[in-house]
Amino acid sequence: MTGIRGTKGYVAPEWFKTVLITVKVDVYSFGIVLLELIFCRKNFEVEAEDKTPVVLAELAYYCYKEGKLDMLLHNDEETLEDMERLEKFVMIAFWCIQEDPYLRPGMKKVTQMLEGAIEVSSPPYSSSFTISV
Repeated sequence: MTGIRGTKGYVAPEWFKTVLITVKVDVYSFGIVLLELIFCRKNFEVEAEDKTPVVLAELAYYCYKEGKLDMLLHNDEETLEDMERLEKFVMIAFWCIQEDPYLRPGMKKVTQMLEGAIEVSSPPYSSSFTISV
């Protein structure tokens, strides 16, 4: 039996279920790190005013669906100039953090998407992206 391994916020949902653990748990963790790199934010932060926890993946998905990814960029002019590329990388991250591990691509495919060797389609909605704004 495999015990849970990883850091809170980066651990794939299947660690908490009675399902087979595969290499896709690493894909999930990579997706979370990719979002952190894109937006220069931690995956899990507490808002100072009301101490409400903010989960980057949830907030990013909300902004993505609303067409407001620029809200997460903190006036990063260089990134704002290439929103198409930003959206592509964000979609790759969302593919990586799908709740269902069978929907996540393998790392080879993730690499091909990042390099532009294969097209990135819109990721399906995942219940792990639920946010109340």
